[in-house]
Amino acid sequence: MEQNLIKRQMKRQKRVWRVRKQVKKNSSLPRFSVYKSNQHLFAQIIDDENGVTLAGVGTMSKDLRTKGKMLKKSKSAAKEVGAKIAELAKEKNIEKVVFDRGRYKFHGLIAELAGAAREAGLKF
Repeated sequence: MEQNLIKRQMKRQKRVWRVRKQVKKNSSLPRFSVYKSNQHLFAQIIDDENGVTLAGVGTMSKDLRTKGKMLKKSKSAAKEVGAKIAELAKEKNIEKVVFDRGRYKFHGLIAELAGAAREAGLKF
């Protein structure tokens, strides 16, 4: 049982390294990082040269709450998060970023979030 967990963790870590290697090639651009928890979805734009988060938004953000309730992780929530992060990036005069999907495959929620960010004007 433990061997299966170790193998799964190693596969995930290799996937992260593979994605990060491509991201580091374009290190002059800010990194658009995505994280999924069990119930929520988060997106950040990070300047790796200075080690600073330029913009961040998630389903728990005050901006995205509807009538005092937090959004749950869903495709509609992913679209809202993508549009909001693109809006925040435009406020900071960021037009091009490098997409860091982490260990997640580019489908489902991640694809919806990326598509909404692209529609809102963010280029990657």
